[in-house]
Amino acid sequence: MLISEAFAQAAAPAQASPDFLSLLPLVGIFVVFYLLLIRPQAKKAKEQKLMIEALQKGDEVATTAGELGRVVKVSGNYVILQIAENVQVVMQKTAIQTLLPKGTLNSIERE
Repeated sequence: MLISEAFAQAAAPAQASPDFLSLLPLVGIFVVFYLLLIRPQAKKAKEQKLMIEALQKGDEVATTAGELGRVVKVSGNYVILQIAENVQVVMQKTAIQTLLPKGTLNSIERE
């Protein structure tokens, strides 16, 4: 009468199994992630490690704390830096951030 009869709809066809094309965007994201983030970081870490291993007496360096100094002695995991006249500090090699060009310390204006 007032309510119409309800009929069951035909079942939807089974969804096809995911194929290679549906996984392609996910693979693309991983490739971009590797190229833009992982590879450059690994390259930078490798260069840093090689620089630390190659430290020798007389090198001018900058530390992670921002101190500039000249390497006086290298031994094991530590270096002794001369940061001023008659001032030497012992630092871990991993605290060395940058190897400066020779003569940098002499060209800096001192107050």
